[in-house]
Amino acid sequence: MTGVLPSQTIETMLISGEITPDVAPVEGQVQPASLDLRLGTVAYRVRASFLAGDGNSVADRLAEFEMHRIDLSEGAVLEKGCVYVVPLMESLALAPDVNAVANAKSSTGRLDLLTRTITDGGTEFDRIPAGYHGPLYAEICPRSFSVLVRPGMRLNQIRFRKGQSILTDSELTAVHSETPLVDGDAVIDDGLGFSVDLRPADGDLVGYRAKPHTGVIDLDRIGEYDPAEYWEEVRSQDGQIILDPGAFYILVSREAVTIPPQYAAEMAPYLAMVGEFRVHYAGFFDPGFGFADAGGAGSRGVLEVRCHEAPFVLEHGQVVGRLVYEKMAALPEQLYGVGIASNYQGQGLKLSKHFKAPA
Repeated sequence: MTGVLPSQTIETMLISGEITPDVAPVEGQVQPASLDLRLGTVAYRVRASFLAGDGNSVADRLAEFEMHRIDLSEGAVLEKGCVYVVPLMESLALAPDVNAVANAKSSTGRLDLLTRTITDGGTEFDRIPAGYHGPLYAEICPRSFSVLVRPGMRLNQIRFRKGQSILTDSELTAVHSETPLVDGDAVIDDGLGFSVDLRPADGDLVGYRAKPHTGVIDLDRIGEYDPAEYWEEVRSQDGQIILDPGAFYILVSREAVTIPPQYAAEMAPYLAMVGEFRVHYAGFFDPGFGFADAGGAGSRGVLEVRCHEAPFVLEHGQVVGRLVYEKMAALPEQLYGVGIASNYQGQGLKLSKHFKAPA
């Protein structure tokens, strides 16, 4: 069993104690190739983002950096621009040959809600070494919107794997020849490249830019917020836009992407030399995403883009990121989009699930 562990193996890990939740798992928490992680009952407001570091516990570092703590039991607001650490309900006792990687959930990334996982002894964000025994914490920094959170909310997710099973470019080319991974020509170079769509088939709406001064978003409220109160529409008639430093954008890939059931994928940041921006918040693509038999028939990748130091001209078709494909250790018993109420199957340009659909 080399590869990403599927949903049925994650269920077994919950039973065996390799994953230990403080509260019983809830329906939908186990995804095709990952487990949603749940917020605990307290948030620590800290002076700065940090890693525990080799030989240190997160609890010890919290004693050093904590400013105050917030009871989440009745709901509490995490304010824009602040950094919080929240103990998660799940802890791990991984086998010596099982490692893990975490990432923000798609809806989290689309709110510019920077959420990363930290561990005792950790020297990297979102990376959990093989054999790790200990608690998990979410570091949360709302970048564009203040958010109302409660215990049990699921902002990030964790994927488990045995060994390394990343597809080489030659293997990825062979898969694409059998099951097209994108509509059109595939750019395969250290993964599957994808580009930005700034010439939509209909109209000139190419994306959204977060407004700087907005109200709080309650993360339990689905489909209730008016996009116009939180987002400015970004339009283009010449296939290019200028990204402003510090601004956050929702754009969409030109390619419709497919993840066949026997694979999982992760969005990796493109080389920094191509421009002063980041395209990487929510990185997991589950087996079945965009897959025709799972109700997908190709789904666009939504791009969560933040520009850095200088204004940057982004042009239609510019390659901005890549998908790294991995083999599944076994076919998952559930696929993205099939009977699990997946929010973004078959998507195009789309805001998070908290906002009303355009009229």
